[in-house]
Amino acid sequence: MSNNSGYGSPSPSTSSAAGGRGVLRVAKSPNEALARTNCVCMNPRDLDPNARFITIEDHFAFTVRPCEEVAPGTIAPTAFHRKYASLSVNQDVRVRPFDPFMENPNCYLGTLTLQVSFLRKSFESSESYDIAEMQQIFLNSFDGQIFAEGQTLTFDFHATDLLVEVVGTNLVDFDSLAGGAAAAAPAQGGGANRPRRGLLMKQTNVQFTKAADSSIRLKGDKKGSAPNALLQSNFNFEELGIGGLGSEFSHIFRRAFASRIFPPSIVEKLGIQHVKGILLYGPPGTGKTLMARQIGKMLNSQEPLIVNGPEILNKYVGQSEENVRKLFAPAEAEYKARGEESSLHIIIFDELDAVCKQRGSKNDGTGVGDSVVNQLLSKMDGVDQLNNILIIGMTNRLDMIDEALLRPGRLEIHMEINLPDENGRLEILNVHTSRMRGHNLLESDVDLRELASLTKNFSGAEIAGLIKSASSFSFNRHIKIGANVAVDQDYENMKVARDDFLNALDEVHPSFGVSEAELKQCVTNGIFKFAPHVERILSDGRLFIEQVRTSRRTPLVSVLLHGPSGSGKTALAATIAMSSDFPFIKLISPESMVGFTEQAKMNHINKVFNDAHRSEFSVIVIDSLERILDWVGIGPRFSNTVLQTLLVLLKKAPMKNHRLLILATTTNRHILSQMELTDAFNASLYTPQITTLEAIDSVLGALQTFTDAERAQAIDTLQRSGIEQRGGLAIGVKKLVVIGEMAAQDEDRVDKFVNMIMDEGGAGAAGSG
Repeated sequence: MSNNSGYGSPSPSTSSAAGGRGVLRVAKSPNEALARTNCVCMNPRDLDPNARFITIEDHFAFTVRPCEEVAPGTIAPTAFHRKYASLSVNQDVRVRPFDPFMENPNCYLGTLTLQVSFLRKSFESSESYDIAEMQQIFLNSFDGQIFAEGQTLTFDFHATDLLVEVVGTNLVDFDSLAGGAAAAAPAQGGGANRPRRGLLMKQTNVQFTKAADSSIRLKGDKKGSAPNALLQSNFNFEELGIGGLGSEFSHIFRRAFASRIFPPSIVEKLGIQHVKGILLYGPPGTGKTLMARQIGKMLNSQEPLIVNGPEILNKYVGQSEENVRKLFAPAEAEYKARGEESSLHIIIFDELDAVCKQRGSKNDGTGVGDSVVNQLLSKMDGVDQLNNILIIGMTNRLDMIDEALLRPGRLEIHMEINLPDENGRLEILNVHTSRMRGHNLLESDVDLRELASLTKNFSGAEIAGLIKSASSFSFNRHIKIGANVAVDQDYENMKVARDDFLNALDEVHPSFGVSEAELKQCVTNGIFKFAPHVERILSDGRLFIEQVRTSRRTPLVSVLLHGPSGSGKTALAATIAMSSDFPFIKLISPESMVGFTEQAKMNHINKVFNDAHRSEFSVIVIDSLERILDWVGIGPRFSNTVLQTLLVLLKKAPMKNHRLLILATTTNRHILSQMELTDAFNASLYTPQITTLEAIDSVLGALQTFTDAERAQAIDTLQRSGIEQRGGLAIGVKKLVVIGEMAAQDEDRVDKFVNMIMDEGGAGAAGSG
């Protein structure tokens, strides 16, 4: 094939390269001079005179040259070639001729990106190396050779050995050139697992970047100084293993790293500074720490310093501040020596709220917490500003972080790492089951998309726990428990099945899920539909649920259930909440806050609402509002702090595309009206007491503690007493259940029940029977 493009050397020959020898033994390069050529050496007897390229093991392509110093039957790659192809001296390898044009007709490199550093520490110099001159010498030295991403070689520049790594390749698109438009396309290796490679030519744009851990200084060409190679050469977004956080990761990359990819001169012309801090916050287990660690792995920076917040604190005076200064010392020293050419230093703070609380919030008398915050502030954005640091902080409590840390110039990017949606959960499930699927340990009946839909409000950590639980059920099927515990011989056929995951779902529950036990306790005896108003309240509750689920205009609906004590308000509210099938349902009750201070109550209520806002669909049940407000008639008194908290939260709309239903109960609606709390609710439902004998009969029938004859006798006796006509019958369903169960223990069950109802009714009638 001839080359008519005028862009490089003539096309290489396609004649045999291995001279009939398909297998050769690996030997060392004969001398240092040949090693500097970046060519694999072969004896002329084993090599066709016109051959220029070979492949080793049908994968790694190299430029080849004849050399009499190489023994027949051997092949002599350089130490860099051996490292790149994982070859050992005296290893037998398959060698074949290679024609780059057969693999890809457009095989010339349009752009070659190289990362450069000193080969040895003894070669390090403070001299600045001109990029334009390096480009010219490199093209003259290696014109016509083949280069692949990940390959390394030595490059002699000004009598100094430099280590060069290929970190990027783009090919010239000759089809576009023929149409008059120059274009470059990523190098294609001819297969999914082939290296990205191409041929160097005089017109190739060679771009040099400095390695992050190198002290080499590069002088920019007319386009500006050389950028640092920010990303690892083998970096792949898909291999990070951060499921469900793609949009968050993209946002962080744009804000914090995009400016660092460009040459410093461009950033300087814009008059901006790089972002120095990122704060990741959100519920536990959502991937904050994982994301911070993976960011450290993907960047071509110094090894990240990972600091657990409490580790900084020290009992000795001044030592905590000294610990902060030590974290920044390496970055300061390098920035003073190399300025904008210094490498990036990453400091990862886990549990940042432990050391960076609001100043003045701790009354321990030492002031250590305030001093640590002050020291951190001065290091991040003080008089001597550093532009080569990136701080990543993580916390579950954004509200506790000192505000001065959160302003631009410090931790200016605030990224909430929230609960994953269904697609995010599917990505997480794919990540955590990849090895199972790769080793065929997942049954065919397991549908990951089904599991993603069943794991609403699961965090990433909880999904991982679910998979471990499912695996334990699979393990258990292959264990024999007898006199001794033994493993079945068929354990090699073990697979995790759909039933294992379903069993695990009964065992692993999300912390942002449903307070099922507490809600069921509110409806211990079920719902007695003794009167039309009960079904009406339940029906209205279903309408409110559907309104929250579907209405775009009312994402927040709050309903107040009010009525006399014991009329079933709490049971009705809990039943409506559980019938919603929303993934987040929480109960706020006086019982859960016994002994709480006003501040603790406010924090608890605020946390429940904040958690609810993180879920796509949520229900909050607030039981006995007057008890939560500490209201008492003697005095009277109430907690204004809790009241103001509720007034704000009841009207706080959830975030976009999130829905919230609030169900609250009270026995003293008129008191809440005086507090202006009833105005915060969108609707109210009244739950009356039992006032008819027909309703009592219905409840007794549902309880089944009396026979039909006994029930009829009791109702007849009450009817003849005239209690219903005199208006003396007014009893809560909860009280009626207690009376019915208690009377059933007496020998004269009917008389006992009638007398207790008469006493409870307060009509003053003695009863006739």
